[in-house]
This record gives sequence, C-alpha cells and structure tokens, in this order.
Amino acid sequence: MLEQNLFASKFEVIKSLEGFVDQNLPELLKPVNESWQPSDFLPDMRSGEWSDEIKQFREAAKGLSDDLLIVLIGDMVTEEALPTYQTWLNRLEGLTDITGSSENPWAKWSRGWTSEENRHGDLLNKYLYLTGRVDMRAVEVTIHHLINNGFDPKTENDPYLGFIYTSFQERATKISHRNVATLAKKEGDEHLHKICGVIAGDEARHEKAYRLFMSKIFDVDPVQAILSFSKMMKTKIIMPAHLMDSGSDKNLFANFSKVAQKLEVYTVKDYSEIINNLVKGWNIEKLHGLSGIAAKAQDYLCTLSERYLALANRFSFGGTNEKFSWIFNREVSV
Repeated sequence: MLEQNLFASKFEVIKSLEGFVDQNLPELLKPVNESWQPSDFLPDMRSGEWSDEIKQFREAAKGLSDDLLIVLIGDMVTEEALPTYQTWLNRLEGLTDITGSSENPWAKWSRGWTSEENRHGDLLNKYLYLTGRVDMRAVEVTIHHLINNGFDPKTENDPYLGFIYTSFQERATKISHRNVATLAKKEGDEHLHKICGVIAGDEARHEKAYRLFMSKIFDVDPVQAILSFSKMMKTKIIMPAHLMDSGSDKNLFANFSKVAQKLEVYTVKDYSEIINNLVKGWNIEKLHGLSGIAAKAQDYLCTLSERYLALANRFSFGGTNEKFSWIFNREVSV
C-alpha cells in the first residue's frame, strides 16, 4: 500500500508540472522550420555535380580507422532503436500519450523529442551507406535484432527514475558523439565531424530538458527525488543498446563498448563525470532537512563519483582481437 501511495504522489507531482512543461516547450524543442535535416549534411542528389560530391564524400571517409567505424556504427545502431525508446517513454506514469496525438504537454514533449531524435539515426545511417565501407546488411540485421530484443532500463515505469535515466543518458550520448566528431576531424573527415557535432548539439539540448524536469521534481518532492536518484545509481545506468545482437555474436555490445573505451569515446571516467555533474547540478550536497534513508542516500550520492573514478583508474584492456560483421568480419583489437 505504501508503494502505491508513493507512486500515486509521484503521478500527482508530474501532473502538477504540466503548466511548467507547456511554458518551456518553445525553448526545449526547436520549430521544425528552424531545424536541421539529414539532407543538409549529405551530397545533393539533385545537383548536376552529385557524382563529384559523392566521390569527395567517400574520399574523406577512406581515412577513417576500423576502430572509429565500429564506434560510429554502434552509435548509429543505438540511435536507430528509437521506436523502443519512445515506447518506453510513453509507459512512464504521467507521461502517457493517451490518444497518440494528445495536446497534453508531456505528450507533446515526448513526440517532439522523438521527432528530433529520429534525425540522428537517419543521418548516420545514410552517411555510413554512402561511404561504401560498411556491410550495411549486417548493420541492418543488428538494428532488427536490437528492436526485437527490446529495452529495459530498470525504471519500472516510474517517471522519477525515467527522468534520472534520461538526464544521465542524454549527457552520455552527447559525450560520445562529440568525441567521435573530434576523432573524425583528426582522421580527415570534415563531413563526419559536422554530422556528429550537430547530433551532439541536440543531445545537449535534450539533456538540459530532462535535467530541468528533474530539478523541478527536486523542488517539489526532494525526499522521493533523492531516493529515486540513489536507487537509479545503485541499479546502474544500462546503456540503451545493451541488448545489441548481430545474430551470431552475443558479445557484440561488450566488444563495441571496449572499442569505445579504448578510443576514449565513452569511458568509465565519463560515467563518473556524469554522476558528479548531476550531483552538482541538482545541488544534492546542499539539500537540507533530510533524515533517515534520505540522508543516507545523500551521503551515498555525494561520494559515488569518486568511487567510479577509482574504478576507472584500474581499468585495463584485454588485448584480444574480435571480428565485427559490420566491417566484413575484419578484426579489431578490444
């Protein structure tokens, strides 16, 4: 009964924030006519020079290392599983889009967020296809498997856990895309540098939105908010594509993650930094009047980043080679 009452109170808090969300939507979501689209960053097939444009495009991509391709493909596969993420978001209590075209502010946010995120997979997919350097059928099979396998971030349809998860995850994807952009520039592909940069910009804006939602929850319901934050961190943030599967390689996500760690695209240190950033951003150390389990949760959260940083300093690579179907079964050191 207690859990039911807590969940009911969380629903009431989410309901009470509808006006706030509605007021902030124009800042959190960009108007469609002011938004970038995938075709803005790809060769123009309408142009009489389209053949030359594609040659230049492919020439720049020739310099990309297999390591970077693996990370880029893994990021793209993650983005392409968007249908699963929207389904999850609409399951969170209080955020449900009842009709599918509801004018409820939370429903409008969910659809707006999805429409902006949808461009990411589209753009990366088309980029990789045009390079000619990737086994696109193997990539497509992976996407198919990932959506089939689903997505369970252990948020229990709880909106507080959901917003903590998305606040963390949007920052993680921003870091990953920005680091890929930096590496792409170093390896001579300015097109990919721009593509990953613009996607990272979207992720930064979405991170701002979810953190803002959670900040308001901390203002209204600090005890349940900090208990939810602690619970989500103890559960650990599961990456959206953790059920990635090529159909033959059940360790695909682990191997992809090791390559990302090796290139320092996304590391345990980043995980630690994100925790620290959220703790500071939500003023966890300065929350007053907490007692009992809420005070213990506060202490736990305020030292958690340091623990992960210590773990990161002990991290080492196995030094094994793994074949990736995405790049025609070439081996990459993980």
